[in-house]
Amino acid sequence: QVQLVESGGGLVQPGGSLRLSCAASGFTIRPYAMSWHRQAPGKERELVAVISSAGGSITYVDSVKGRFTISRDNAKNMVYLQMNNLKPEDTAVYYCKAVGTNHWGQGTQVTVSS
Repeated sequence: QVQLVESGGGLVQPGGSLRLSCAASGFTIRPYAMSWHRQAPGKERELVAVISSAGGSITYVDSVKGRFTISRDNAKNMVYLQMNNLKPEDTAVYYCKAVGTNHWGQGTQVTVSS
């Protein structure tokens, strides 16, 4: 059974950091580009970051450049999103996805508030 399970979300103050993890099972992420997306209340889901299959190519949405870092460990079948200098507008449910598939996780809530 194909699964993506996100974890690491929580409540953090502005300026704080969180590290999100995405554990894949039932398939190998090795051949896939992997992405993180987020959906804030009342807004459409948006792409946050994408990393190529070998990790050599990375793209970020402008609003997170310089603050977020996507990475992957193909041996562990894991994808990560390091989020620094968090802002209230980063509040959303964060999802990981295997690009080109319809494999989504259940999401992890990130709330940035003082």
